[in-house]
Amino acid sequence: MSMEYENKLVLAPMVRVGTLPFRLLAAEFGADITYGEEIIDHKLVKCERRLNEHIGSVDFVEKGTESVVFRTCNEEREHVVFQIGTSDALRALTAAQMVCNDVAAIDINMGCPKSFSLSGGMGAALLSKPDLIHDILTTLRRNLNTPVTCKIRLLKSPQDTVELARRIEKTGVSALAVHGRKVADRPRDPAKWSEIADVVASVSIPVIANGDLFEYDDFQRIKAATGASSVMVARGALWNASIFSSQGKLPWEDVKIEYVRKSILWDNDIKSTKHTLKEMIMHYSCLELAEGKAVIKSNSLGDLAKLYGEEKYFDFVTKNRFLVNKSNSLTSLFCQTDTALFLSVTSFKLSMKCREENESLCF
Repeated sequence: MSMEYENKLVLAPMVRVGTLPFRLLAAEFGADITYGEEIIDHKLVKCERRLNEHIGSVDFVEKGTESVVFRTCNEEREHVVFQIGTSDALRALTAAQMVCNDVAAIDINMGCPKSFSLSGGMGAALLSKPDLIHDILTTLRRNLNTPVTCKIRLLKSPQDTVELARRIEKTGVSALAVHGRKVADRPRDPAKWSEIADVVASVSIPVIANGDLFEYDDFQRIKAATGASSVMVARGALWNASIFSSQGKLPWEDVKIEYVRKSILWDNDIKSTKHTLKEMIMHYSCLELAEGKAVIKSNSLGDLAKLYGEEKYFDFVTKNRFLVNKSNSLTSLFCQTDTALFLSVTSFKLSMKCREENESLCF
């Protein structure tokens, strides 16, 4: 299996945000490649793969529990990237082999600066261990048919970053994502696009540039500044996933509602859903206001549906799961409903497209 990394718009991996509903939302707006949240290999190897016939997904569930560690579906099969947090080549391979047939690529996290990752020798801790990096990436490359990539941060000097990138290239990875900040940098610190350009000029594999992308026009700006093959966005997509749309951003309130709908449709974890909503709200408003307080108090997706006026959507989806499952889409349901209900349960973007093109609707 191959995957193209030229001229792609990429959703960055974001913990507790990059779950199935948000990935599908980003793809709907134009993201070509969508990374899932980082999953630690220790956690994945304790899981079992289940076909979730109730909602039409593939779930990796922690054995002995009903805790879903990773959820995906056929709709995103060709563009979803599974990111692993690891400090051991064989354990990383075991984890990758569990999911590789359900995703488009495997990525190794080498950039997370959080203390949890660093203390476990994962994430950015790998940046100072080039031999271990080589071991992990070559082990995956030799044993998987799925494309393998990794995501790094800048090192102390541009030359150090270039040397590491060249070593990574020799492992045979399909692409390299570079976040234009060092481990000690904070989000408020400007991303160093010039140092990403140094990497691009030094390797022949595709480089995905990441850092300080908040508008659609920024995609071309960073490509021009760095020469990167593709671009990756994190916070800009979190705050408004329609950043990927060449037609311009939609109001964030509309995007927020669509995220809630997708979370309901795919039975997303309530804690993850609330976390993502709170991040959106904090950017545009304040959690101390009525909406923020109501999200915090919500204990279920049903509560969120009521908060955002999506009770009919919630009830409809919940009561008709068996029909959704039969067709792996809501097409058959829409044939049995009136126009008003059809509009109430569809994505605002996809519903308009389907009305114009008279095509069936898949979520």
